[in-house]
Amino acid sequence: MLSRTADNLFWLARYMERAETTARLLEVGSRIALIPSAAGYRNEWDSLLRATGTADGFTAKYKDATQKNIEAYLFFDHDNPSSVAACITRARENGRIVRTALTTQVWDALNTAFQELRGLEGARRGTLELTRLTEWTMRHVAMLRGAIEATQLRGDGYDFMNLGYYVERADNTARLMDVKYYVLLPRADFVGTGLDNYQWTTLLRAMSAHRAFHWAYGGEVTAGKIAHFLILNPQCPRALITCVQALNTHLDRLTRAYRRTTTAQAQARSVLADLAEARVEEIFDEGLHEFLTRFIGDMAGVGLAIHESYLSGDLH
Repeated sequence: MLSRTADNLFWLARYMERAETTARLLEVGSRIALIPSAAGYRNEWDSLLRATGTADGFTAKYKDATQKNIEAYLFFDHDNPSSVAACITRARENGRIVRTALTTQVWDALNTAFQELRGLEGARRGTLELTRLTEWTMRHVAMLRGAIEATQLRGDGYDFMNLGYYVERADNTARLMDVKYYVLLPRADFVGTGLDNYQWTTLLRAMSAHRAFHWAYGGEVTAGKIAHFLILNPQCPRALITCVQALNTHLDRLTRAYRRTTTAQAQARSVLADLAEARVEEIFDEGLHEFLTRFIGDMAGVGLAIHESYLSGDLH
């Protein structure tokens, strides 16, 4: 496969996963905004900008960090590369370029999302509830993912799409956790309070993991249980360890397909080994924010290694 085709497939998947995460962040913000904030808390909407790394871009364009402005910036604004609209548009463009590498069902799912997005962009904003927008996004991302799993040939193109999905999902799970624990509730004396537990539950709901969490653990919701579920439990489809295991699986498939190993395999195995040996108590001793920041850096390194190994020159 030519590296430019692999690159388009990789970024198609990354952009769609990023669109879903932005929608989930908006849902976290809207849910948490419904409860009163204690003195000393940072603004939950500003927290979303920090989590997505778009705070500077927002400040340059908007004067006031109101809920309305932040919703518009994170969903519709094409000047924001992480907005839902920008991500779906870029995903569709990547798919258009490699149309012949996609099944009809995958292209239809991607193109339908893009065409419906254009309809949403043309509607009056006052008629579009945030819940409708976030549910719409998650539904279309799920439809695309389902089409890929059901119809795409299990070749190297499939592996590159999955690498894009899992690099992005691992990064985004870490960011979603960080916006809860570090940005929304930064003071240690609030840990373990009713508001702390409510925010953890809200995070689980926004990640569509609330019921799964109770199936896996039952009983009381605690920070330790949720951290274990979202970081170290391979049963959780969004857990960091699940994503990194999947990355290793698809990189190993590429190793067999191209009969060569790369730095990407070595880095991904190193991250997996660290997670396999980690314990929740050690993570909290290090500091959850510090752990997540380090993990995000590690995943950026894996993404760069994938680019340098497979996406920056022609593959044969």
